[in-house]
Amino acid sequence: MELDERKKKILQAVIRTYLETGEPVGSRTISKYTDLNLSSATIRNEMADLEEMGYILQPHTSAGRIPSDQGYRLYVDTMLEEKEREVVEMKEMLVQRQDRMEILLKQVARVLAQNTQYATMVSAPQIKRNKLKFIQLSRVDAGQLLAVIVVEGNVIKNHILPVDEELEDETLLKLNILLNTFLNGLSINEINLEMISVMKQQAGIHSDIVSEVIDAVAEAIRAEEDLEVYTSGANNIFRYPELADHQKASELINTFEEKKLLGELLQDAVPEGGSTGIQVYIGSETQVKSMEDCSVVTATYELGGGMKGTIGIVGPKRMDYDKVVGTLRTIQTQLDELYHDK
Repeated sequence: MELDERKKKILQAVIRTYLETGEPVGSRTISKYTDLNLSSATIRNEMADLEEMGYILQPHTSAGRIPSDQGYRLYVDTMLEEKEREVVEMKEMLVQRQDRMEILLKQVARVLAQNTQYATMVSAPQIKRNKLKFIQLSRVDAGQLLAVIVVEGNVIKNHILPVDEELEDETLLKLNILLNTFLNGLSINEINLEMISVMKQQAGIHSDIVSEVIDAVAEAIRAEEDLEVYTSGANNIFRYPELADHQKASELINTFEEKKLLGELLQDAVPEGGSTGIQVYIGSETQVKSMEDCSVVTATYELGGGMKGTIGIVGPKRMDYDKVVGTLRTIQTQLDELYHDK
């Protein structure tokens, strides 16, 4: 008898429902949770076939079914592989995209510096990541597990978990299903103590693994990467007498070289509420001491999918504001069109 796609989906629903409830699963329950639009009678027939094939068991007469070891094995060998392929493809896509983005933003900083004759800075886009997409636990060796955590924006975090003993494939499978059943699509604020307690209870002797994974998820969702900042035209500072004083110029050049303060400035410049408007900081309004004799004009660009970054132009207080604002608006539009044309 062939295990077709419909039987695979019904088996998957049985496994997930059984893990969630701990009770044998009936055809009526499956009809509510699958996208097959099948009657309970048809699902009963399919479940009877799955039982005959050895993928599910009926522990008691007139009771629902539970997964067999063979059913769990099929899930490990096939369904979980799809997630692994998705992670690999996603990593490759993100690496290619990041390389192209870095080249583009370096070029933007260089062109802006040439066109305005001021110093420029561009922050790499930061991705809003406040919800979990999925988790995958896999064995590294007898004493370690690898938790692959994917959050919104397809940001991938890897976390190594120490374990006291090597876990069987079936145990890993059950932990993967447990974690994804409860946590997928949730923000960190939606993961409450009651939910964690239920998960740890279902995990039994492996409850400590659940605790460590939840800690890793929280870290992945909340973590802020070091902001990458691309700069150009710092030497343009010497074109303006009020900035060319040796000590002032040295401090300003150091700020551009170290970039930490620039990153903080650009992050603070992202407006609340999703606005991408132009902002102007004059003198001490930037809170960066080396820029107290400068003006900074910033604009936030948005590439979709929650990805936002900031462009900044630094010059004397007597800078050509009309030209700078017009140039920034043009760059905003070009980045938006470039992204959406792809």
